[in-house]
Amino acid sequence: MSTVTARKGFAQQTDVLHSTSSSTTNSIAASPEDTPRQSPSSTSLSSLASENDLDLKTANGKLLDTYGNEFHLPDFTIKQIRDAIPAHCFNRSGAKGLGYVARDLASLAATFYLFHTYVTPENVSSTPARAALWALYTFVQGLFGTGLWVLAHECGHQSFSPSKTLNDTVGWFCHSALLVPYFSWKISHGKHHKATGHLERDMVFVPKTRDQYASRVGHFAHELTELMEETPIVTAGTMIGQQLVGWPLYILANVTGHNYHERQSEGRGKGKKNGFGGGVNHFDPSSPLYEAKDGKLVLLSDLGLAITLATLFLIGSNFGWANLAVWYFVPYLWVNHWLGKRCLQRQLANRRTNLVVVAITFLQHTDPTLPHYEPQSWNFARGAAATIDREFGFIGRQLLHGIIETHVLHHFVSTIPFYNADEATEAIKPIMGQHYRSHVEGGSIGFLKSMWNSARMCQWIEPCEGAEGEKKGVLFFRNRNGLGVAPQKLSPPAELQAAKSDS
Repeated sequence: MSTVTARKGFAQQTDVLHSTSSSTTNSIAASPEDTPRQSPSSTSLSSLASENDLDLKTANGKLLDTYGNEFHLPDFTIKQIRDAIPAHCFNRSGAKGLGYVARDLASLAATFYLFHTYVTPENVSSTPARAALWALYTFVQGLFGTGLWVLAHECGHQSFSPSKTLNDTVGWFCHSALLVPYFSWKISHGKHHKATGHLERDMVFVPKTRDQYASRVGHFAHELTELMEETPIVTAGTMIGQQLVGWPLYILANVTGHNYHERQSEGRGKGKKNGFGGGVNHFDPSSPLYEAKDGKLVLLSDLGLAITLATLFLIGSNFGWANLAVWYFVPYLWVNHWLGKRCLQRQLANRRTNLVVVAITFLQHTDPTLPHYEPQSWNFARGAAATIDREFGFIGRQLLHGIIETHVLHHFVSTIPFYNADEATEAIKPIMGQHYRSHVEGGSIGFLKSMWNSARMCQWIEPCEGAEGEKKGVLFFRNRNGLGVAPQKLSPPAELQAAKSDS
């Protein structure tokens, strides 16, 4: 595998490699000519602040990503993408899908049996050793549970089998067992796929604009270039906190989703907004995330959750709540971690701070190279290309069914089953060219390092300086940490200047 360039990360000189390679059986990396290169002037994240904050200007209206790479708007079509994919990649097998479900369920059952039978005081007398083994149990079960979640996700996209009835039946059982409202999530997730990267229609991963971020931290937008950097310990703390509660916040209060619910076509969003008590969630049939025709499916999703919660209550009542916590709820938190969303808000030092953290789904849509689009500059192909493939080694490819490694392809054609996605990914790379993005260097460790890199570099989005016309609607991440391209220096609002002059 040939690597394009390496950047050493903040303080710890963390590798952030947007790597490329020639095609291999398991590789999804692009060729060296196809992957956007990082800025040659930025050798390490920790040194950027001393290099005049990498004050790269967008002369002549050039678009620059956070690393300083010039960005060109994609001009290929969805038809070109679909035509490049071999026909057999679209074939779905219900038998093969059920085989994977059986494998994951058997793995969950076997792991429970082994630990419940053998990790006992009679067999392991040391309490610390038993605690360590049961901690390992929660981690392993979290991986198997995430794998089952991914298969239900396949069902939601109808890539599990040719039968819609089989897909929705398996998806409902599997997601309900994991406390996911299957149909409710399926509907909102489908809307995310239809509007990926669209700042006013996307359902998740909608980043804060500069004005929104400034408001969160109690400043004006023009003051962000003067703020001190966020301390690494704050970044680390917020990452850990969000990984525990990101998914529940998303389904309970629609965090990270758009907040333009007044525009809902049936008028269901009037007076509703994201947040607890705002009327926007995945459980209420009247939520503006849904149309009236979706009401019965939302209630069926709620029924699945009620059955699971009742079952868990019976288990806890009969076998003890501490046991249930170890058997189910801690592994459930691990599933939250891997599928975690982002954007939790807390009070820190009496100021509201936007806390951005990452996991599988966050890292699929958040990277210093990725754009976001205002309505006038967006189309489906551009939005689908605003995603990135990563590599998580054996865990990602075997236990998590490749959801990390082939996400770009998934956004172009979500009905291709995961076991055909590698081949289809290779087929679309020549069409996408430089717009195919992957970060595969370092395997699982590289994936985890990307969490930190994205958390430090991707704080808000703003237009590129000097951009005109259609380019004004293409926004890239910037940050207050002195990393990558510096934010634009803005003048204070006229009313603020007037107030100062009056005083």
